[in-house]
Amino acid sequence: MSEEKGNADSKKRIDRRDFLQGLAGIPVLGAFALAALKQESYRRTRKAQLASAAVPQGDAAEVNVALLGVGAQGDVLLNSMLKIPGLRFKAVCDVWTEYNLRRAANLLKKYGHEVNTYEDYREMLDKEKGLDAVVIATPDFWHAEHTVACLQAGLHVYCEKEMSNTLEGARRMVQAARDTGKLLQIGHQRRSNPRYIFTHDVLLRELNILGRVVTAGGQWNRSAAPDLGWPKKYEMPVDRLKKYGFDSMHQFCNWRWYKNLGGGPIVDLGSHQIDIFSWFLGANPKSVMASGGTDYYDKATHEWYDTVMAIYEYDTPRGTVRAHYKTQTTNGSLGYFEQFMGDQGTLVLSESSQIGALYREKTQAGPWDEWVRKGYLTEPKILESKAEDLTQGALDVRETISPDEHKIALQFFDPYHKPHLENYFNAVRGLEKLNCPAEIGYESAVAVLKVNEAVEAKQTLYFKPEEFLAQGAA
Repeated sequence: MSEEKGNADSKKRIDRRDFLQGLAGIPVLGAFALAALKQESYRRTRKAQLASAAVPQGDAAEVNVALLGVGAQGDVLLNSMLKIPGLRFKAVCDVWTEYNLRRAANLLKKYGHEVNTYEDYREMLDKEKGLDAVVIATPDFWHAEHTVACLQAGLHVYCEKEMSNTLEGARRMVQAARDTGKLLQIGHQRRSNPRYIFTHDVLLRELNILGRVVTAGGQWNRSAAPDLGWPKKYEMPVDRLKKYGFDSMHQFCNWRWYKNLGGGPIVDLGSHQIDIFSWFLGANPKSVMASGGTDYYDKATHEWYDTVMAIYEYDTPRGTVRAHYKTQTTNGSLGYFEQFMGDQGTLVLSESSQIGALYREKTQAGPWDEWVRKGYLTEPKILESKAEDLTQGALDVRETISPDEHKIALQFFDPYHKPHLENYFNAVRGLEKLNCPAEIGYESAVAVLKVNEAVEAKQTLYFKPEEFLAQGAA
C-alpha cells in the first residue's frame, strides 16, 4: 500500500477524541453515535499485538471467496456473508456432498453465485486459481491441515475457533501465516462486536467505570438435548467417512463430543468467553484449576465432559484477578454472559443485546450521571430493597444498599459474526488490520485447552509466559 493511500485511509477513520466528543453532544445514543460506534468497532487498541498482521496490497471492490465446510457453523457464517457486499463466491467444499454441499450450492445460486463444488479440499485448491480468500468451518481436528494448505496455496484464511484441538496444530497455523505473509483471522467474533469494543475501549479503559477489577466470571449453559441425527437417505458411505476421519455418521454429526475430533464444551462454548477474560483484563492467565465430568450423557458417545467448572488466576497491571467459568449442557438457566466486578461497579455483558448491564457500587462510586448525559449508559433503574424486609429482619442493613442498574446504550442487532467477517474481508482489501490474528487466537487456545488438562490432572496447573508465544513459530 502506498504512503499516499495509507494517509487517505487514515483520514477516513474517526479519531477517538472526535468520536467521544461527538457522543458527548447528544442526550441519547442516536443514529450519529451508532454510526460512529460501528466504525469504531473496526479499530483495535492493542496495536503492538496486531502489528504483525500482514496488510496486503490493493483495494479491489470484489473478493473471490471459497467456503470449506458448510455444516451448522458454516451455514451461520454463510448467512452472515450473504449480507456483506463485495463478495463473489466461487467454490464450496464439504465431504457430505449429498446434503451439506448441495444445500449450500443451491442457496448461493439463489443469490446469483454460480459455484464449483468439491468433496476434497485438495482438488479445490488445485483447480480454483482465481480465489482471494477462504472461510473454514470444518471440525476442529481438520483446522490445522486445512488452514496451512490454504495459506500455502496463496489464500487469506478465516478459520473458525477453536484454532485447533491441539497446540501443535495451532503452532503450525501461526507459522504458516508468518511464512506466507497471508492473513489468518480466528473466529473469536466478540473481538469485532461493537458493544464489546465500546465496552473495552471506552467504558473500561478510558472511563475506568468499574474501578479496580478484582473478580470475573462467565458461563454458557445449554439445555439437555438428544444427539444430532441425519436424513437416512443422505447417509454417507462408510469408506468416505473413514477417509475423512470419522467412524460413523453419528460421530460425523456429533464430532464435538469425541476426543481427538473436538475439544468438548469448554472449547466449543467456553473459548469465546475465556478469550474475553484475557482481552478485558489485559493479561493472559497465570494458573487454572478445573473440575469436570460426563455426569449426564452416555460416556460411550460423549467422551468429553458435559459439565466443566474452572477457576483462573490473572496477574494484571492493577493486581490479581480471579475468574471463574462454568459451562454445562444439561440446563440452560441464564444462558451465556461474562461478568467483571470492580470496587466501583459490576459489568454483565453478552452477545445477546437483551443481556448486559452496569451496576454502580453506591458505597464507593459517585453517580454516573455524566455518562448517562453523554449517551454511554441509559438512565438508572433503582434497585432498592423493600423497607418491610429490613423491619422484619429479613435483611442486614448493608443489603439495602443495592446498586443502580444501567444498560449500555449501544445496541447491536446485526448477525453476531458479521462484523468479524467484515473486518476480515476489509483486511483482505488492505483497509484494516485483523481484530483476531493468529497470534491472538493462539493465546486463547493455550488458555482454553489447559482446562481439559487441569480436569485430568485434578490439580492447579500453571502457565509459563513463553507458552503463549507459539514456540517454534518465530
